[in-house]
Parts: sequence; C-alpha cells; structure tokens
Amino acid sequence: MSILGARLGVDIGGTFTDVVLEQDGRRFSTKVLTTYAAPEDAIVEGMHRVCAKAGIDASAIGQIIHGTTLATNALIERRGAKTALITTEGFRDVIEMRTESRFEQYDLNLTLPAPLLPRNRRYTVKERMDARGKVLIPLDRTAIEALADELREAGYESVAVGLLHSYVNDAHERLIQEVLAERLPGAMVSLSSEVSPQMREYERFNTTIANAYIKPLMKSYLVRLKGRLAAEGTACPIFLMHSGGGIISLESASEFPVRLVESGPAGGAVFAADIAARHGLKKVLSFDMGGTTAKICLIKNYTPKTARVFEVARTYRFKKGSGMPISIPVIDMVEIGAGGGSLAHVDSMNQIRVGPESAGSEPGPACYGRGGKRPAVTDADVVLGKIDPDNFAAGTIPLFADQSAAALESQIGGRLGMDALESAWGVAEVVDENMANAARVHAVENGEDLSEYTMIAFGGAAPLHAGRLCEKLGIARCLVPPGAGVGSAIGFLRAPFSFEANRTLFMRLAQFDIARVTKLFDEMEEEATRVVRSCGWDGTIQAEYKIYMRYAGQGWEIPVTLTPQEARAADPAVILKRFEHEYANLFGRTVKGLAAEITVWSVNAHTPQEAVTPVAPVSQMRDVPGESSRSVFDAGLGRRVDAEAHSRTALPAGSRIDGPGIVTEDETTIVLPSSRFAVTLNDGCIDIRLAEAAPAAAVAARKEPAHV
Repeated sequence: MSILGARLGVDIGGTFTDVVLEQDGRRFSTKVLTTYAAPEDAIVEGMHRVCAKAGIDASAIGQIIHGTTLATNALIERRGAKTALITTEGFRDVIEMRTESRFEQYDLNLTLPAPLLPRNRRYTVKERMDARGKVLIPLDRTAIEALADELREAGYESVAVGLLHSYVNDAHERLIQEVLAERLPGAMVSLSSEVSPQMREYERFNTTIANAYIKPLMKSYLVRLKGRLAAEGTACPIFLMHSGGGIISLESASEFPVRLVESGPAGGAVFAADIAARHGLKKVLSFDMGGTTAKICLIKNYTPKTARVFEVARTYRFKKGSGMPISIPVIDMVEIGAGGGSLAHVDSMNQIRVGPESAGSEPGPACYGRGGKRPAVTDADVVLGKIDPDNFAAGTIPLFADQSAAALESQIGGRLGMDALESAWGVAEVVDENMANAARVHAVENGEDLSEYTMIAFGGAAPLHAGRLCEKLGIARCLVPPGAGVGSAIGFLRAPFSFEANRTLFMRLAQFDIARVTKLFDEMEEEATRVVRSCGWDGTIQAEYKIYMRYAGQGWEIPVTLTPQEARAADPAVILKRFEHEYANLFGRTVKGLAAEITVWSVNAHTPQEAVTPVAPVSQMRDVPGESSRSVFDAGLGRRVDAEAHSRTALPAGSRIDGPGIVTEDETTIVLPSSRFAVTLNDGCIDIRLAEAAPAAAVAARKEPAHV
C-alpha cells in the first residue's frame, strides 16, 4: 500500500491532545487542550495548526493514525451504554464473584470493586458445552426469542454474550446473535468467542462486557470523527492504534473498541522501541509521563514486553487485582496516577499524597487560571523553576505562578507549616518516588536489574522528572528524543499494521496432536492476515507465533515464542526445550517430573518493520554557553541552583551541557540535575549521563575528538 501525502498522528490524552504531522522527512507538532465534550474539536484545531506550520492544506493529508483514552475513561467513569449480559445458567454472578485472590491480603474490611453491570442486567439461558466443545444441553431458540423481547422492552443499547466454553464451540453464541439481529436489530452485540476466545470465564466475560459497554460510544465517536474530518477537507483513511502496539482499521476498531483501551501508551512504547533500535540499546526502560498518568515499560532487544491480560479502573490506588481484567493482547506496562495534572493533598496522617485524581484540562492545574484551586504536579514544577510560565506549550498557554504558590500554600503548606517552595519540593519528591517505586516493582516482577537499563523519557512531563528519577533508580543514562513531548503520537506513525489472534486449546505435550495444531495455526494466521488486509495493505505480511505454557497443576502460564519453522513443524520435543529455557530464565530453574501443557495459542500478523538506520556516534563534544539562566530547585542537593537555559533548536550535534541545566522546546522542558551532564547526539537526542562517569571523556573532549 502506498501512502500519498502527509501522515498525521493524533493522541488524545487526559489533559492534552497531541498532533504530529510528517511530510517529506519533516515533522511538525502541537499540543491542544483536550475537549472532553467533543474530542474531535481538539483534533481539528491541532490538525489546522500543524498544517499551517507545514504550509499545506488539510486535504494533503494521506493517512491519519489515532490513539485515544476515550475507551479507558468510559470504563473508569462508567459512562458506557445501557448493556445486558447473556450467559449460561448458573454463571450469572461470575463477574461479581471474581477469583479467590485478594489484592489486600490482611484488610479485613476489603471492599471489592463493583462489577461493570449490576445483577439485574445479567441474564441467563439454559445451555451447556463441555470443555471440549461437546453440547451437553442444547439451546432452545424459543427461549432466546422470549429473552430478546424482554431485552427490547428494557431498552438495551448493547448486549454482551458470554457462554461457558464458547471459545471451543461458538455455535450457541452464534444462535443468540442470529436471534438478537432479528428481534433486537437496533442493539449492538459482542460475542466472547470473537472478542476474547480464551479460557477463564471471569476474564473473558469481563472483556466482552467491557467491549459491549463502550461499543456504542466509540462507534458514534469514530463515525462522528470521520465525518468531521471529511467536512474539513480531510477524507483520507483513518486508522486506530490498538493496545498491542499495532494499527487496525477504523471499522475493526468500531467492532472491537476494547482493543483500544491502552492505545496511547502503546504508541509511546513503539516510539521508545524505535529510538532503542536506532541507538543499539538492547535494554531500555520506557518512561512516558503525560498530564494524567505515568507509564513505565521494559523493552528488550528493541521489542516491548507484551501480555494477554491487564487491568483498568483499579480502585485501590492502582493496586494489582483491584481493577477490571481485560483479556486482549497488550503491551505490558505499569501505569500509575502520576502526571502533570495529578492533584496533591495532605492525608489524615499529615503525609503528602499525589494522585490518582487529576485536574485534567478542565479546570487543569491552578496555574492554568481556569478555576482550579488544588495544587497539581505542574504547579510544583512551576514553583520549583522547572517550567517557565511565559513559555509553556510554546507560549500558547499562559501560566500563573502566583496561583500555583497560593494553591500549594493553602492545601499543603497550611497543613504542614511549610512555605510554597518547600511544599512544591515535597509534592515533586512524592510523585518521583511513586514512579520510582512502580519501576522497581515492575523490574523485580520481571527479574530485571534497572542499573543495566537506559531510560528513554518522553511525554510532556517526563523530561522534567527523568533526571531525578534516574538518580533514584541508579540509572546512569537517559535519552530524551526529539519530539519527546508528543512521543506517543510519533509512535503511531512508526507502528505496523497488525492484529493478534488468540485461541484456547488445552493440550498436554504428552498428547500432542500435530494435525490439530497445524489446523489451529492456519486458522489464526488466516484471521489475523484478513484483518491486516482490511487496512488496505497489499504488500508482504509476516507472522509471529506464540504459545502460553505451564507445568501441570500451576495456575498461570508463561509465553513461549516459536519461529515459523518451529510452529509449522510442531515438534513437542522442540517446544518443551523452548518452554524450559523460558521458564529457567524467569524463575532460575525448571521443575523436574511435572508434565508441561499448553493453554493458549497466538498468531500475530503484521506488516514488515522498516529497517532503521543506526545513529553514528558523536565525533567531538564542545561546551555550549547558555542563552540565559534561571533559578531551579535541585532535589538531589535540596536547594536552589543557577541553571543555564538552552533552546533545543540551538544545540547542534556534539553540544555538551553540564548540570544543572535547562533545555527548552515547544512541547516540554528537559531538567538536567547537578549530578548529570548532557550531549546532543547526531539524531537530535539529548543524551543525559551520570557526571561521575564523565570526567575522562569531558577532558578528552576539550583536547581531542571523543566518542559518545
């Protein structure tokens, strides 16, 4: 597929909508406050801004790739459609019973999150399949017709259908869909055998309900967006970023909107992986901090870590197990309520707390002057000198430092006997420690040592906090790429068209059925390829094969990647060897005497990734004097310091800055602590390194060429 004209990447966040235009190797970007009532308004405004910068008309845009938090926000805020669940008799309360795990083991007053649908919106039918797909109790069509009439009278907009073991045999779900199409033609229907054809009914039912719940909202928005853009003269194809790190068509996104819940963060991980590949960095910690949340992802060998299940709408301060499980392919990352708009307060124990509540864009932090009275992280950054109030978002959004100071003094300092500066320091340290703790836990859970990693920081707020975060985590190197403030939107433009098909087929290696496995892989590859072709791609499509395995008796599986040759040969001995290798890597040893088994099979079809050009090292460094200076609070030293300020556009390759320092650009600001120095690389990345490791290189740079 050839793409004519410019390409537009659009990321709707909780506070800002980021828009990036690429044309003929040039990139133009802007940030616009998100318009909650009509998100397309911010997109159109941002599109016209970048088109004006590029000197082109909106009709010249040949492709739009869009990611959004609308699906996630609808689930968190419970703003979805009136939805019903149809399930097998006896399983009405699965989504309320959840699993036996407790996310707070010793809390005797533990309150479990309420299910997405109350009990009176969950209906049952008399039917039963066994675990191998054999019909035990046939489904009566007359009973479905009566139920459909009842749902029509109740005025349901959307219906989720989740029957026991339908991932093996979907005949009964198909029959229900057929009857609903006849008796309830105006309602949207989501089948669990299509949305998430995997074992474990709690996760599968919950994912299907979530899809049905947000489907009318997302479908209406996407249709509205397409029409609005066409009215503005942009009638090009629109694609959506999905949670697995690839792109799908607008039509596929409308049918399976649950796949969009992590679309924005996924774009950021793709962006970081692309930077890692260009710099040959095999171990990268992706740090994406925006206006509402911070996202942390481990990237190894230029590939973000993926998972099959993740949670949204956690009710216990983002504690694992306290949210809604969504069973879809997703880039695995930890997400916490720590963004520029995260609100700070003092709790009952006189401790400063930050987030997860956010000021968003309406009213925004106190410094926005839009009515916000509570201090946010951005207010702390303004008081600490990290943000220039007169040059925020390239001067398009004026900030009021006096209102930041007033909010901090009244809400924090007044309770703790501190002035505005000390209050701001406390807020910044708390939010940075929250993010550092999240990164530490994520690394430990994956058996990784963060001291071996390089951080890649992006998002509007990340460069402000990355230096301090590296100090806390013991990370010696951090890259801040060009366009860091709109990194996720740039990531959309780097992502391949892709779709991952999953199936549950329980199989012990001792009873391995080669013919059945081959047929299963063929079916999944055909399905995934068909979805990619629906995007208009007529070139080569590649496939990746993955299976999820465990020892008999274990409760969860680990992913095992197979080469195309291994998947086609389907040799159980080779598969066992692969499993034991991955198991030993994760847990340090294998378990002798236990049989191995496969539960889930996966095929990801995607377009080929473009080959990246390695970035050549800088041949010579030279000190660059600052254009101005300003007072910045250095948390590592616990006091204010004078920092030289530089414009990023005025730093050619090889420019060296010693901390403390400030580097400004339109969408963000890089804060360089006293413990670091920075060098501009040949691709425009700002390479921040530990100063203790630099003296020899710094001396050499002054006398003779030195490589970075």
